[in-house]
Amino acid sequence: MLNIISAITAPTTPPAPFNFTIDYLVVAGGGGGGGRAGGGGGAGGYRNFTTQTKSTQTSYTLTVGGGGAGGGVPANVGVTGTQGSNSVFATSTSTGGGGGAADSGTSTQAATTGGSGGGSGHLSSGAAGNAGSFSPVEGFAGGSNPSGGSGFFSGSGGGGSSVVGANGNSGSGGGNGGNGTANSISGSSVTYAGGGGGGCATGGADSTGGTGGGGAGKAGNVAGVAGNTNLGGGGGGGGTIQPGGNGGSGIVILKYPDTITATFSGGVTQSTPAPSGGFKITTVTAAGVSDTVSWA
Repeated sequence: MLNIISAITAPTTPPAPFNFTIDYLVVAGGGGGGGRAGGGGGAGGYRNFTTQTKSTQTSYTLTVGGGGAGGGVPANVGVTGTQGSNSVFATSTSTGGGGGAADSGTSTQAATTGGSGGGSGHLSSGAAGNAGSFSPVEGFAGGSNPSGGSGFFSGSGGGGSSVVGANGNSGSGGGNGGNGTANSISGSSVTYAGGGGGGCATGGADSTGGTGGGGAGKAGNVAGVAGNTNLGGGGGGGGTIQPGGNGGSGIVILKYPDTITATFSGGVTQSTPAPSGGFKITTVTAAGVSDTVSWA
């Protein structure tokens, strides 16, 4: 006769919760460039954390911010670019980049603040970044009032995560976007969070976006260039009666011991290649979706 008692499998004891350390990078979405010879969009806020303690008992919130929309030119009047969206991991939030200012012909709509600030139009000042909000800083201000006297309208560059955007110049063209910051958490050096270049009216020269995905600002009858996806770059300012470029989406990267496994609640797009050097590295790229992640 079968011994029923001996056939019963003993319950499995779940592993005891424990703490572990993790490195992570949180880059927000870049701001949109301004329309009609507008300023470049500010880069998404950049925050890098090392050897932070987390627990397998806890689920952590995670969101990748989208880029802001470039400012349009309805009825030939420029519109300021939209601020990018925040990126979040656990209690750490990086602020979306500020929108670049736009030109209306007789006045300028103001740039907006953000992780890095949007660049000015030809009649305004650049907006501040969150240079004093965190240590280290998230990003820097956009360029301010263009110099050069009378000439053609020109916008200034959006701020980057490592430097202020350059001022535009009415005698030459829009200001270049501020450069971003290199980071090797992914296993190779990648530069993130560059500001968008300022746009310019016909007669001036194109500007360059900052290293780290900033879109170029355009001169003449050409739209501003979008910031790079998953780098948090600001959009470039548009040329004469042209829209600004959209900001690029942000990114979240997590580096943790290869002895544990991450589980996502669903929603975000993420990839985790084979472990290397004792670590797993998860890159999260889908913008605008909230999720949670836990480890065991």
